[in-house]
Amino acid sequence: MPVLKTVCLCALAIRCDAFSPVGRGTITVLNQVMSSTSALSSKPTDTSRRQLITQAGSGLASAVLLPFLVFPQKASAGIDPNALKSMSVEGDNNGSMQRLRQLQEEKTRPEDTVDKPFEKLDGGISYREYREGKGDSIVTAGSKVAAEMTIRCKSFSTANEPGGLKYYSTKDDTDFNELAWTIGSGELVPGLEDAMVGMRKGSIRRIEVPSTAVFAARDANQLPLPKASNKDGNRRLSNLFKTDATLIFEVLVTRIK
Repeated sequence: MPVLKTVCLCALAIRCDAFSPVGRGTITVLNQVMSSTSALSSKPTDTSRRQLITQAGSGLASAVLLPFLVFPQKASAGIDPNALKSMSVEGDNNGSMQRLRQLQEEKTRPEDTVDKPFEKLDGGISYREYREGKGDSIVTAGSKVAAEMTIRCKSFSTANEPGGLKYYSTKDDTDFNELAWTIGSGELVPGLEDAMVGMRKGSIRRIEVPSTAVFAARDANQLPLPKASNKDGNRRLSNLFKTDATLIFEVLVTRIK
């Protein structure tokens, strides 16, 4: 029986904390086992030995298994999942997949809800800045910029989309959720570019371009076009010029060079 005592004490040392409920329970079981062991010397019969062995076996099993059952062990490789977000993606040679992942992680910030008045520019252009952005680089004439953009038809507003139904978005109509161009190159609506001057990386503005400027941009092929597969967008763009063609551009600057 000294061997049994040694095994019980080893199990206690390895798995039990005397200050925890499980540890106290296990110690109680072991004390009962050892008390039964002491009783063997006073009742040295075969029947007593068999009963003691059965009781000791049950107690030892409870002592060893109870901590495992109550507190399952957790696997941990010591890896911080947050640290993986900044790592490059294997096979992403041009960085597009990593850029998309970064864009998806962009979340609404408290300053986005601050109520600011619209700024009015010449030609009926107006804009409202929702987020100032950061960095030393700002959008000026000649800047090479990239932006996420949604374009809405103001005259097609609904209860769900009071700003107007969208006919174009970089998310749906481009491969990388970005539109890149040079300010002043004539590629996009001049009024849009005028309202983007002064934006920084991460800046968000909502820019309203009046109907007259939109008609002129259409004739100069300066309007971003939806993909052929975007049937709703193409239909809305076609119907736009049968009514007030005012457009709302929602712009998030992602790069400036």
